[in-house]
Amino acid sequence: MAAQGAALQSHNNELVKCIEDLREKREEVQKQIRDEEAEKSKLQQDLQVLTKRLAHINDALARKIATRTEYDKVIQETEGAYIKILESSQTLLTVLKRESVSIQKKRQTSS
Repeated sequence: MAAQGAALQSHNNELVKCIEDLREKREEVQKQIRDEEAEKSKLQQDLQVLTKRLAHINDALARKIATRTEYDKVIQETEGAYIKILESSQTLLTVLKRESVSIQKKRQTSS
């Protein structure tokens, strides 16, 4: 009977050790869960910050693109007007030269 008691005690000790091992492994997994939940929470906060920042940058870009488009339009209109001024200036110069020559010819013929 003593042998059976010793065997029972041995099995009991082994069972307690196995339960302790399982609890240690469970605690390891629990720590990993806590760590990953903390990381998840941080990533969600970072994502929220980045999403807000992205929205802000998108808004700023849209405003700047609209401003650039306005500049492009003004530049194009100004260049067009400038070309017309140059053309008018050239025409005026041509007319002025022709009139000058005409006046000189009249002056020479009247002298």
